[in-house]
Amino acid sequence: MSSEWKYRGRIVTTEEVAFIRQLIADNPTASRRRLSAQLCEAWDWKQANGALRDMVCRGLMLMLHRGGAIELPPIRFQALNPFVRREAPAPMLIDTTPFHAALRELQPVELQQVRRTGDEPLFNSLMEQYHYLAYEQPVGEHLKYLAWSQGRPIACLAWSSAPRHLGSRDRYIGWSAEARKRNIRFIAYNTRFLILPWVRVPHLASHILGKMTSVLAQDWERMYGHPVYFAETFIDPGRFRGTCYRAANWVLMGHTTGRGKNDHTNKPNRPIKEILGLPLTRRFRELLK
Repeated sequence: MSSEWKYRGRIVTTEEVAFIRQLIADNPTASRRRLSAQLCEAWDWKQANGALRDMVCRGLMLMLHRGGAIELPPIRFQALNPFVRREAPAPMLIDTTPFHAALRELQPVELQQVRRTGDEPLFNSLMEQYHYLAYEQPVGEHLKYLAWSQGRPIACLAWSSAPRHLGSRDRYIGWSAEARKRNIRFIAYNTRFLILPWVRVPHLASHILGKMTSVLAQDWERMYGHPVYFAETFIDPGRFRGTCYRAANWVLMGHTTGRGKNDHTNKPNRPIKEILGLPLTRRFRELLK
């Protein structure tokens, strides 16, 4: 049996394994979830927003259990995996009257962050029904926005944690591997942008992207306890030209390799996409590096 364990970059020493064994022995009626929470508290293992790193801690304890280093209590509740057995968001009835107008006639266009609000199901439903990629349950830090005009939703935007390894992005920022590992959480990734199909308003998409730059960092800090300094997205040139992003001052940083993060062949196996980025502050390089 190994005397030293490693999980997600953390070295777990023999003394720490002994501490976990004692924690289990001292709490004979505690569930795996409760033990994980107690261990997070004992090690001050928390996210940037102060929330316990409970899922990571449970993964660590499960690794030690499977390796014979500790003995966890029996599983009491087997939760369904929401990413494997997810029900599609239910359709919602909304006004789909054609909205053809000049941008000035829609003003003011208002952005609403709907994550953990009563309007989140509406966002999910619209993405499921009208985005060509449909709705996808995000993981990690993420925000969801509805754009409204005259009391009607007109667009949806989804933002998530940034991919860890993007050569073009990393060269554009100029940070080291260590700085990237430490500061990747300060980048937001625009995963979805949907103008609802009955809305035909010239320049609306770039207008909404422009408004996002004034609210994204503050909303992210309000939700997760830290701001974001840079935004990025992928454009599939086989489908889109990314005109609205370029009109909103996003810059082309390079292209993807066409390989997924679990690739072992070093050969493209998916469409090559453009990588566009937008600094949210002039000091983005200083703050990220």
